[in-house]
Amino acid sequence: MKLMHRLNILFVLALMVSPSLYAQNNNSQPEIEAWVTHADRSALFEKSSEKIAFTNTGRGRGGLITIDESLQMQEIDGFGFALTGGSAELMMKMTPDARGKLLKELFARDEDHIGVSYIRLTIGASDLNSFVFSYNDLPEGETDFSLERFDLRQDKLDVIPVMKEILAISPDIKILASPWSPPTWMKTNGKVKAGSLKTECYEVYARYFVKYIREMEKQGIRIDAVTVQNEPLNANNTPSMRMSAREQAEFIGKHLGPALSKEGLHTKIVLFDHNLDRPDYPLSILNDPETAPYADGSGFHHYGGDMSTMTIVHQAFPDKHLYFTEQMVVERPGSPTIEIAAQVKRLIIGATTNWSRNVILWNFAADPLNDPHTDDGGCSMCQGAVTLDGNIVTRNLAWYVVAHASKFVTPRSVRIGSTQPGDMTVSLTSDEERREVTRVALYEQTGTLPNVAFRTPEGKIVLIVANDSGDVSSFRIRYRSRVANVRLAPGSVGTYVW
Repeated sequence: MKLMHRLNILFVLALMVSPSLYAQNNNSQPEIEAWVTHADRSALFEKSSEKIAFTNTGRGRGGLITIDESLQMQEIDGFGFALTGGSAELMMKMTPDARGKLLKELFARDEDHIGVSYIRLTIGASDLNSFVFSYNDLPEGETDFSLERFDLRQDKLDVIPVMKEILAISPDIKILASPWSPPTWMKTNGKVKAGSLKTECYEVYARYFVKYIREMEKQGIRIDAVTVQNEPLNANNTPSMRMSAREQAEFIGKHLGPALSKEGLHTKIVLFDHNLDRPDYPLSILNDPETAPYADGSGFHHYGGDMSTMTIVHQAFPDKHLYFTEQMVVERPGSPTIEIAAQVKRLIIGATTNWSRNVILWNFAADPLNDPHTDDGGCSMCQGAVTLDGNIVTRNLAWYVVAHASKFVTPRSVRIGSTQPGDMTVSLTSDEERREVTRVALYEQTGTLPNVAFRTPEGKIVLIVANDSGDVSSFRIRYRSRVANVRLAPGSVGTYVW
């Protein structure tokens, strides 16, 4: 039996046999604040007017979700989106007032806003830029091993101004940066698409990362972490580059890691940054004794594989962190329904219950045609979390998925135990013939809805629940020997805070 399952059994048994263990020191009856999104769009991340309170009785219908504060897992860094060059380009076309209002709505941490706490930037262009560029573009045949012509010129037109406005609202926001391709003169094919990093350019490319981090610092933008290559096994994007696990291990262990250390930079190095179907890639690098000391952890996307891959990597290297660095989430514009439950179950619940410290969705903003993007490999279906048509803002599925976590699960929150579907729990009943005798039975929590729970730095409990069924679901929340009864509409998501 899994450790967490055993702990759930023991915890539930302790509560049911002797509720006074918790109740004697916790006489208050906290009321639960609920924020819901319904599949029929009758509520879109709205605070519910329904009163939900804990009581001393355990009566009620539906599955039981027991909150176990004693079981603490990973600390949370945040939830957010990728701020691509294309996103920033569209935002810079808004009026300052409209842009400021949108950024405050997204990044301010107060009652009226959703408190996005993590941003992914691209080092140079991604496939969601209007055109491809690096910070050291040269005429064909030229090189610049001294990086004298390194320049953030393009980012200074859009990404950097937008980031400065974001930082004015949320100064401590976490920032991850990822390259899609190095400058073409560093690549084996001399092209923005595909190719590999020339062996003789490993050292200069490591200094290219250092230069980027230092130049962003000068702009007041601190890069908390970098990945080495976005989707190193995918050479179909424009731009893109292949990088094998062996190549990435050598680049980090012999070049990037030492270069950051020599400069006194504490920017984290995150491995892989690709799909969950290839755990062999990060595991082989983490098993390299020369490279592993420089690696903070591994990053994953979910265009392939299963979320449980992150737990496999965690079990192999529990001292290394896990990050969910990208996922495109789209919906049909004008749809009368919103498929919120499936995406919250997959991404917010699925990633964090498998040890991820964050969830970053792709992409922050696009226009009504899903532009801008590059030709020959740019994503033409990548809808933004918001659609921007000038100053007109439309909030899309990804916005609501992140909002259900980011508003309440603030940075430095900790994931705590909560009953999961399939967990074993305890039933206590009185014997029919001898009422003074208590019978004990174990049963599987087949009716429990997908969920994840956190304790915030302020001491609040946040429980996120997805009703991925086609029926109204009644369930119970057990916390410190008290129980609250909750109903959640089919295909809906609820964030419960107390």
